[in-house]
Amino acid sequence: MFRIGNGIDFHKLIHEPFRPLMLAGVEVKSEYAFLGHSDADVILHAVSDAILGALSLGDIGQHFPDTDPSIKNMDSSVITKKCISLITERGWKLVNVDCTYVGDLPKINPIRSELIQSLANILSLPLDCVSIKATTSEGMGALGRSEGVMVMATVLLEKSSKK
Repeated sequence: MFRIGNGIDFHKLIHEPFRPLMLAGVEVKSEYAFLGHSDADVILHAVSDAILGALSLGDIGQHFPDTDPSIKNMDSSVITKKCISLITERGWKLVNVDCTYVGDLPKINPIRSELIQSLANILSLPLDCVSIKATTSEGMGALGRSEGVMVMATVLLEKSSKK
């Protein structure tokens, strides 16, 4: 038995040279950062939402509300690792993840392999089971004006033979 989950996340891009810009658990050198309650890692948020969706457990806002001051500036890998533990607890295993990054800044092509390696490590998946693609919105709307980015993620879960 299989389950598919989809996640989507948006974060506003701000000029903030002192806040780290995080993508897939990697601190990207940039004078920009993503605005958010946690570290605003848009890739990890989309993947976490996809996992929660596949498990029919809501979204990260329900599990990690932005009204909780104790998780202000939280490392998003903590969120993703909690979602991974929920997969195991419920008798499933993660098969693969596919992400699409939509935005002009930062350009991810020069760091794509580093992002994939980091995401594979966080998810405990082989490299050939992790995909991060990129596109732009061709100058249209807020994403086209580099006001923010969007990431869509899809995960495939398989019923574990252990449970």
